[in-house]
Amino acid sequence: MEPLPFEKEDFLKNLFEAIPSPIFIVDSDVQILYLNLAASKTFGLIKEGVFRKRGGDVMHCIHSTETPEGCGRAEACQKCVIRNSVNEAIHGGKVTRKKTKLEVLKEGKTIGVPILVTTSPLKFEGKVYSILILEDISEIMQLQGLLPICASCKKVRDDQNYWNSVESYIKSHIDVEFSHSICPPCAKKLYPEIFDK
Repeated sequence: MEPLPFEKEDFLKNLFEAIPSPIFIVDSDVQILYLNLAASKTFGLIKEGVFRKRGGDVMHCIHSTETPEGCGRAEACQKCVIRNSVNEAIHGGKVTRKKTKLEVLKEGKTIGVPILVTTSPLKFEGKVYSILILEDISEIMQLQGLLPICASCKKVRDDQNYWNSVESYIKSHIDVEFSHSICPPCAKKLYPEIFDK
């Protein structure tokens, strides 16, 4: 009888590589022990070149350059959401999900990328590591700020000063489809002959 796919030796490795979110396996010092293909592509990392290096160093975190020792050694690193989440997973056995802004150097400029940090403990051969998932939530965060909306027609003003329907504005910022219906109060107002009975 042929073994099931998950019983084959390379099944889990292939599964890990197929997951579309950037995933790292790190130790308590956030040294990268493994990363999947999505992490490699998202952050422009060559897999073999990052093993045993700290995450902030390879992702060009602005704080990793504040001391010669690099990632995890600057004063700001004590408040690092990634580092603290990894430690909660490894030492506290907790799964965490937290929002933060990853500030990195890119082409000589500092850019802030809003990310969702997810960590989970991973026990293997008597040691505890952390699964670290970093998801870019820029598009979602754009919708959490203040939106200039017309008090009358409810159109939203975009960055180019054009007024768009709420549906088209949201659709242009996140992948969502709308369906339309009529709520009971509006149905009574628009169709009183049907709904007043």
